[in-house]
Amino acid sequence: MIQNPTSTPEAPVAADQSFLEMLQAGGYIVYILLGLSVVALAFSVERFLRLRGSSVGTNRFGNRVLDAMETGGVEAASQVCRDEDNSMSRVLLAGLRRSEFPLTERDKAVEDAGMREYRTLSQNLRPLMVVSVISPLLGLLGTVWGMITAFQDLAASEGRADPEMLAGGISMALTTTAVGLAVAIPAQASYYWFKSRTDKFVRNVEHYYYELNDILVHGVQAEPVPAVTEQDDEEVAAA
Repeated sequence: MIQNPTSTPEAPVAADQSFLEMLQAGGYIVYILLGLSVVALAFSVERFLRLRGSSVGTNRFGNRVLDAMETGGVEAASQVCRDEDNSMSRVLLAGLRRSEFPLTERDKAVEDAGMREYRTLSQNLRPLMVVSVISPLLGLLGTVWGMITAFQDLAASEGRADPEMLAGGISMALTTTAVGLAVAIPAQASYYWFKSRTDKFVRNVEHYYYELNDILVHGVQAEPVPAVTEQDDEEVAAA
């Protein structure tokens, strides 16, 4: 049999998919996950601006308060706190205002002020954790749903396995898994980073408050214990 020399084989169908087509293959679950990613991004930006505006963990400010306490006493240190309104200044000022009170009352005032500031700094962290937990579960739900769809299509074909028939369900399964992880990983990383910043705030406030107490009681600054720095946090994480 002589083949027609002018006949050419059919060109293979392009298998490439655009990013939008891949997302559409995930169905409604992908749209829910994209909505959660917007929520996580919004809270991350809000927390970043809030923590930056509060000067969380600013050692420079704490040292200024200590210097003012040594040179000008309680009034000078209080004025430094009043001039720079941030989370640390409000907590330290609560203790300085009670410099003539017994130590237990001064400690209680600082503890109450510290808890108020800590709640303010960490109030919007929970949505990030919720997104990081829910997103992989929704991705898993999409995986299961996609596999169910693929097997239903296989059953409807009465045993005649057609790759194109199964591709839709399998594509949905893989897409939802990938999108779920892509949303969850940044959300969880943001949560722990912001939480480490608020925890660092607590440690720094304790450090400078104890230094102020030493100056107030003894009239001199005790041997300083370095406040928490970014390098300290990295060394602890590496250990």
